[in-house]
Amino acid sequence: MRLDAILRVVVKLMLPFMLLFSLYVQFHGELGPGGGFQAGVIAAGMVILYALIFGVREAKRLVPQALVERLVPLGVLIYLGTGLVAMLLGGNYLDYSTLAHDSRHGQEYGIMAVELGVLITVSSSMLAIFYAFVERGR
Repeated sequence: MRLDAILRVVVKLMLPFMLLFSLYVQFHGELGPGGGFQAGVIAAGMVILYALIFGVREAKRLVPQALVERLVPLGVLIYLGTGLVAMLLGGNYLDYSTLAHDSRHGQEYGIMAVELGVLITVSSSMLAIFYAFVERGR
């Protein structure tokens, strides 16, 4: 792929828009189709596309495997922590209405926190699977 200059330039131009679309899907997921899972898949797809064009070594330099392995449980902990904080504030598990002074704001904050945890877990899990499959063939 090193000799395919047009493909490399086009991918470099596409990557910021893929990231922007992933963030759009993440932050507008509660208003329409989308959310953490879809945004995580798009973000991981962006790194996988980078790896396919520029090589896995470059992708691992951009997103190291050690970081990916730490992010998988971090996303789960964010999801779990959101529910535990709601319980500590007197509500039920994942009852977001206790997270803010107003029930509506609490619902928004809780959904955003849970969706962030899902984004982190899904994107890092997909990258961990991709890295495992790539290393398997060597």
